[in-house]
Amino acid sequence: MNLEHAAFLIGKLLLGGYFLYSALNHFLNAASLTEWVKSKGFPIPKLSVYFSGIVLAMGGGGLVLGVYPVLSIMMLSLFLLVVTPTMHDFWNHEGDARQAEVVNFTKNIALLGALLALLSADWTIYGLGLTLGLL
Repeated sequence: MNLEHAAFLIGKLLLGGYFLYSALNHFLNAASLTEWVKSKGFPIPKLSVYFSGIVLAMGGGGLVLGVYPVLSIMMLSLFLLVVTPTMHDFWNHEGDARQAEVVNFTKNIALLGALLALLSADWTIYGLGLTLGLL
């Protein structure tokens, strides 16, 4: 394995690991996240928390294990496209709450950028990326 492949694999593991950690947080802190989702006016808050945890786990796990990488990236990208403007609506807040939402909003945009860059690399490596593999 050359340095380029090693860097790609490590980056993919770190990114997938981040989403797996987020999934774990959804399940371990479901009650408080449900209250937060409810406060944002999102429908069926408890189900939304568990469903999003499953999406994060499947997408993050797919990246870490190399299982259906393009599908995993698309799933996580769709998650971020829905969650970022609805749950991190910094324009509706002021002061410290606004700053916290700006941080989370911009973090999600950066994560989406990383996923899209990875999508390009995975598509090149796998064609459609619907195969089992670590790179």
